[in-house]
Amino acid sequence: MDPFSSSSGGLSSSSAPSSEALMNQLKVQLAQAYAEEFLETVRSKCFTKCITKPGTSLSGSESSCISRCVERYIEATGIVGRALFNSTSR
Repeated sequence: MDPFSSSSGGLSSSSAPSSEALMNQLKVQLAQAYAEEFLETVRSKCFTKCITKPGTSLSGSESSCISRCVERYIEATGIVGRALFNSTSR
């Protein structure tokens, strides 16, 4: 399936897509990409940093470390997002 089609309400070749439909589809794709990037970053960076001895459960310090790491990542992406949004809306 190409990135501009979907199983529900996809674009058909018989009618031209509206710009609103394309924007909505782009928003969905960007949200999916952000979620995938977020999970990959948390997995690679936070897990690597915080989990020193993998086991069947997290220790208290590992859990705290992961929480802080995720919170910092969310805060940082928010700052970057706001900076980008503010620079493009001027």
